[in-house]
Amino acid sequence: MSEAFWSGWGWPAATAALGFVYVALLAAQWYKRRKPHQLAWAVGFLFYAVAAVMEAYSEATANWDPTVYRVYIVLAASLVGFLGLGTLYLIAKRRIWGHAYLAFNLVLLVVFFYGTFTADLLMDQLVPGITVGGTALGSGGTFPRFMSLPFNIPGTLLLLGGSAWSIKRFWGKKEYRYRAWANVLIIIGTLLIAGAGSMARAGVTAGLYPAEMVASAILLAGFLMASTLEKGAHAIRAKRTMAEADEIAESTR
Repeated sequence: MSEAFWSGWGWPAATAALGFVYVALLAAQWYKRRKPHQLAWAVGFLFYAVAAVMEAYSEATANWDPTVYRVYIVLAASLVGFLGLGTLYLIAKRRIWGHAYLAFNLVLLVVFFYGTFTADLLMDQLVPGITVGGTALGSGGTFPRFMSLPFNIPGTLLLLGGSAWSIKRFWGKKEYRYRAWANVLIIIGTLLIAGAGSMARAGVTAGLYPAEMVASAILLAGFLMASTLEKGAHAIRAKRTMAEADEIAESTR
Protein backbone atom coordinates (compact mmCIF):
# COMPACT_ATOMS: atom_id res chain seq x y z
CA MET A 1 0.00 0.00 0.00
CA SER A 2 1.09 3.60 -0.59
CA GLU A 3 2.68 5.79 2.05
CA ALA A 4 -0.36 8.07 1.77
CA PHE A 5 -2.53 5.27 3.15
CA TRP A 6 -0.28 4.71 6.18
CA SER A 7 -0.16 8.44 6.90
CA GLY A 8 -3.89 9.02 6.42
CA TRP A 9 -5.96 10.94 8.95
CA GLY A 10 -8.03 7.87 9.86
CA TRP A 11 -5.20 6.31 11.89
CA PRO A 12 -4.73 9.17 14.37
CA ALA A 13 -8.51 9.68 14.47
CA ALA A 14 -8.92 6.06 15.60
CA THR A 15 -6.12 6.55 18.15
CA ALA A 16 -7.90 9.63 19.51
CA ALA A 17 -11.26 7.86 19.79
CA LEU A 18 -9.65 4.96 21.62
CA GLY A 19 -7.72 7.35 23.86
CA PHE A 20 -10.77 9.33 24.95
CA VAL A 21 -12.62 6.14 25.88
CA TYR A 22 -9.80 5.03 28.13
CA VAL A 23 -9.33 8.51 29.60
CA ALA A 24 -12.97 8.29 30.72
CA LEU A 25 -12.40 4.82 32.20
CA LEU A 26 -9.27 5.88 34.07
CA ALA A 27 -10.96 9.06 35.30
CA ALA A 28 -13.88 6.97 36.56
CA GLN A 29 -11.45 4.70 38.42
CA TRP A 30 -9.81 7.75 39.97
CA TYR A 31 -13.17 9.23 40.99
CA LYS A 32 -14.06 5.96 42.70
CA ARG A 33 -10.76 5.24 44.45
CA ARG A 34 -8.86 8.59 44.44
CA LYS A 35 -5.51 6.99 43.60
CA PRO A 36 -2.97 9.48 42.16
CA HIS A 37 -1.53 7.00 39.65
CA GLN A 38 -4.94 6.68 37.95
CA LEU A 39 -5.26 10.47 37.63
CA ALA A 40 -1.70 10.81 36.28
CA TRP A 41 -2.33 8.10 33.67
CA ALA A 42 -5.63 9.75 32.72
CA VAL A 43 -3.81 13.05 32.13
CA GLY A 44 -1.10 11.33 30.07
CA PHE A 45 -3.63 9.60 27.84
CA LEU A 46 -5.64 12.82 27.55
CA PHE A 47 -2.52 14.46 26.12
CA TYR A 48 -2.14 11.45 23.81
CA ALA A 49 -5.75 11.66 22.59
CA VAL A 50 -5.71 15.44 22.03
CA ALA A 51 -2.38 15.22 20.16
CA ALA A 52 -3.88 12.49 17.94
CA VAL A 53 -6.84 14.76 17.15
CA MET A 54 -4.38 17.43 16.03
CA GLU A 55 -2.53 14.91 13.85
CA ALA A 56 -5.81 13.84 12.24
CA TYR A 57 -6.77 17.47 11.68
CA SER A 58 -3.45 18.28 10.02
CA GLU A 59 -3.75 15.31 7.68
CA ALA A 60 -7.41 15.93 6.83
CA THR A 61 -6.82 19.62 6.05
CA ALA A 62 -3.30 19.16 4.61
CA ASN A 63 -2.22 22.07 6.80
CA TRP A 64 -0.53 22.63 10.16
CA ASP A 65 -1.88 25.72 11.85
CA PRO A 66 1.10 27.23 13.74
CA THR A 67 -0.83 27.64 17.01
CA VAL A 68 -2.19 24.10 16.84
CA TYR A 69 1.32 22.84 16.15
CA ARG A 70 2.79 24.67 19.15
CA VAL A 71 0.26 23.02 21.49
CA TYR A 72 0.56 19.66 19.74
CA ILE A 73 4.32 19.35 20.03
CA VAL A 74 4.23 20.05 23.78
CA LEU A 75 1.47 17.54 24.46
CA ALA A 76 3.01 14.85 22.26
CA ALA A 77 6.43 15.26 23.87
CA SER A 78 5.29 15.51 27.50
CA LEU A 79 2.71 12.71 27.73
CA VAL A 80 5.34 10.07 28.50
CA GLY A 81 6.40 12.08 31.53
CA PHE A 82 2.89 11.88 32.97
CA LEU A 83 2.54 8.17 32.20
CA GLY A 84 5.85 7.64 34.00
CA LEU A 85 4.53 9.77 36.86
CA GLY A 86 1.59 7.39 37.26
CA THR A 87 3.94 4.43 37.43
CA LEU A 88 6.06 6.18 40.06
CA TYR A 89 2.97 6.89 42.17
CA LEU A 90 1.97 3.24 41.87
CA ILE A 91 5.27 1.65 42.89
CA ALA A 92 6.76 4.22 45.30
CA LYS A 93 6.15 3.57 48.99
CA ARG A 94 6.13 7.30 49.75
CA ARG A 95 4.02 9.72 47.71
CA ILE A 96 6.57 12.49 48.19
CA TRP A 97 8.58 11.01 45.28
CA GLY A 98 5.56 11.23 43.02
CA HIS A 99 4.81 14.76 44.20
CA ALA A 100 8.40 15.81 43.48
CA TYR A 101 8.31 14.32 39.98
CA LEU A 102 4.92 15.97 39.37
CA ALA A 103 6.41 19.36 40.28
CA PHE A 104 9.36 18.63 37.96
CA ASN A 105 7.00 17.83 35.06
CA LEU A 106 4.86 20.91 35.66
CA VAL A 107 7.89 23.22 35.62
CA LEU A 108 9.08 21.59 32.39
CA LEU A 109 5.61 21.98 30.90
CA VAL A 110 5.56 25.73 31.61
CA VAL A 111 9.06 26.19 30.17
CA PHE A 112 8.22 24.10 27.10
CA PHE A 113 5.02 26.03 26.39
CA TYR A 114 6.90 29.31 26.81
CA GLY A 115 9.60 28.15 24.43
CA THR A 116 7.24 26.93 21.70
CA PHE A 117 5.07 30.06 21.81
CA THR A 118 8.03 32.44 21.66
CA ALA A 119 10.09 30.52 19.09
CA ASP A 120 10.11 31.46 15.41
CA LEU A 121 8.88 28.36 13.61
CA LEU A 122 10.63 27.11 10.49
CA MET A 123 7.61 27.39 8.23
CA ASP A 124 9.17 25.33 5.42
CA GLN A 125 9.26 22.43 7.89
CA LEU A 126 5.66 22.92 9.02
CA VAL A 127 4.18 20.42 6.61
CA PRO A 128 1.15 18.19 7.23
CA GLY A 129 1.21 15.22 9.50
CA ILE A 130 3.91 12.81 10.45
CA THR A 131 6.71 14.39 8.44
CA VAL A 132 6.93 17.45 10.69
CA GLY A 133 7.95 16.01 14.09
CA GLY A 134 9.88 18.60 16.04
CA THR A 135 11.84 19.93 13.07
CA ALA A 136 9.74 23.10 12.81
CA LEU A 137 11.15 24.17 16.22
CA GLY A 138 14.73 24.21 14.94
CA SER A 139 17.68 21.88 14.75
CA GLY A 140 18.19 19.10 17.26
CA GLY A 141 19.70 20.15 20.57
CA THR A 142 18.36 23.71 20.41
CA PHE A 143 15.78 25.27 22.70
CA PRO A 144 12.88 24.53 22.86
CA ARG A 145 13.21 21.38 20.79
CA PHE A 146 15.45 19.59 23.31
CA MET A 147 12.75 20.03 25.99
CA SER A 148 11.23 16.72 24.92
CA LEU A 149 14.23 14.86 26.39
CA PRO A 150 13.63 15.53 30.12
CA PHE A 151 10.07 14.25 29.63
CA ASN A 152 10.86 11.23 27.48
CA ILE A 153 14.00 9.85 29.11
CA PRO A 154 12.89 9.63 32.78
CA GLY A 155 9.29 8.86 31.75
CA THR A 156 10.34 5.93 29.57
CA LEU A 157 12.75 4.64 32.22
CA LEU A 158 9.98 4.75 34.82
CA LEU A 159 7.54 2.96 32.52
CA LEU A 160 9.98 0.20 31.60
CA GLY A 161 11.69 -0.07 34.99
CA GLY A 162 8.45 0.07 36.95
CA SER A 163 6.86 -2.53 34.71
CA ALA A 164 9.85 -4.88 35.02
CA TRP A 165 9.78 -4.48 38.82
CA SER A 166 6.05 -5.21 38.91
CA ILE A 167 6.46 -8.34 36.77
CA LYS A 168 9.06 -9.66 39.19
CA ARG A 169 6.89 -8.75 42.19
CA PHE A 170 3.61 -10.26 41.00
CA TRP A 171 4.64 -13.21 38.82
CA GLY A 172 4.93 -15.60 41.76
CA LYS A 173 1.53 -14.61 43.19
CA LYS A 174 -1.19 -16.50 41.35
CA GLU A 175 -3.98 -14.12 42.39
CA TYR A 176 -2.02 -11.10 41.18
CA ARG A 177 -0.38 -12.59 38.09
CA TYR A 178 -2.73 -10.55 35.90
CA ARG A 179 -0.74 -7.52 37.12
CA ALA A 180 2.43 -9.11 35.74
CA TRP A 181 0.79 -9.65 32.34
CA ALA A 182 -0.50 -6.08 32.43
CA ASN A 183 3.06 -4.82 32.77
CA VAL A 184 4.21 -7.05 29.93
CA LEU A 185 1.68 -5.20 27.76
CA ILE A 186 2.96 -1.84 29.01
CA ILE A 187 6.53 -2.76 28.08
CA ILE A 188 5.49 -3.94 24.60
CA GLY A 189 3.43 -0.80 23.96
CA THR A 190 6.20 1.49 25.23
CA LEU A 191 8.85 -0.17 23.07
CA LEU A 192 6.58 -0.10 20.01
CA ILE A 193 5.80 3.58 20.19
CA ALA A 194 9.38 4.48 21.16
CA GLY A 195 10.72 2.53 18.18
CA ALA A 196 8.25 4.11 15.76
CA GLY A 197 9.02 7.57 17.15
CA SER A 198 12.77 7.03 16.76
CA MET A 199 12.29 5.94 13.15
CA ALA A 200 10.16 9.03 12.48
CA ARG A 201 12.85 11.31 13.92
CA ALA A 202 15.31 9.58 11.58
CA GLY A 203 13.07 10.41 8.63
CA VAL A 204 11.29 7.05 8.24
CA THR A 205 7.76 8.26 8.91
CA ALA A 206 5.64 5.63 7.13
CA GLY A 207 3.84 3.51 9.68
CA LEU A 208 4.06 5.95 12.59
CA TYR A 209 0.30 6.53 12.79
CA PRO A 210 -0.64 2.82 12.70
CA ALA A 211 2.09 2.12 15.27
CA GLU A 212 0.67 4.85 17.52
CA MET A 213 -2.80 3.30 17.27
CA VAL A 214 -1.63 -0.25 18.01
CA ALA A 215 0.69 0.91 20.80
CA SER A 216 -2.07 2.98 22.39
CA ALA A 217 -4.41 -0.03 22.43
CA ILE A 218 -1.74 -2.22 24.03
CA LEU A 219 -0.71 0.44 26.54
CA LEU A 220 -4.24 1.30 27.54
CA ALA A 221 -5.16 -2.35 28.08
CA GLY A 222 -2.05 -2.76 30.23
CA PHE A 223 -2.69 0.35 32.31
CA LEU A 224 -6.30 -0.60 32.98
CA MET A 225 -5.27 -4.10 34.07
CA ALA A 226 -2.51 -2.72 36.29
CA SER A 227 -4.48 0.13 37.82
CA THR A 228 -6.29 -1.85 40.52
CA LEU A 229 -5.54 -4.50 43.12
CA GLU A 230 -9.21 -5.27 43.66
CA LYS A 231 -9.30 -8.30 41.36
CA GLY A 232 -6.41 -9.98 43.18
CA ALA A 233 -7.73 -9.02 46.60
CA HIS A 234 -11.14 -10.46 45.72
CA ALA A 235 -9.52 -13.72 44.62
CA ILE A 236 -7.60 -13.96 47.90
CA ARG A 237 -10.72 -13.26 49.96
CA ALA A 238 -12.64 -15.90 48.02
CA LYS A 239 -9.83 -18.39 48.58
CA ARG A 240 -9.80 -17.68 52.32
CA THR A 241 -13.59 -17.96 52.54
CA MET A 242 -13.49 -21.36 50.86
CA ALA A 243 -10.72 -22.51 53.20
CA GLU A 244 -12.68 -21.37 56.25
CA ALA A 245 -15.79 -23.13 54.96
CA ASP A 246 -13.80 -26.32 54.48
CA GLU A 247 -12.45 -26.08 58.04
CA ILE A 248 -15.96 -25.60 59.45
CA ALA A 249 -17.28 -28.48 57.43
CA GLU A 250 -14.41 -30.68 58.60
CA SER A 251 -14.96 -29.77 62.26
CA THR A 252 -18.66 -30.66 62.13
CA ARG A 253 -18.13 -34.16 60.79
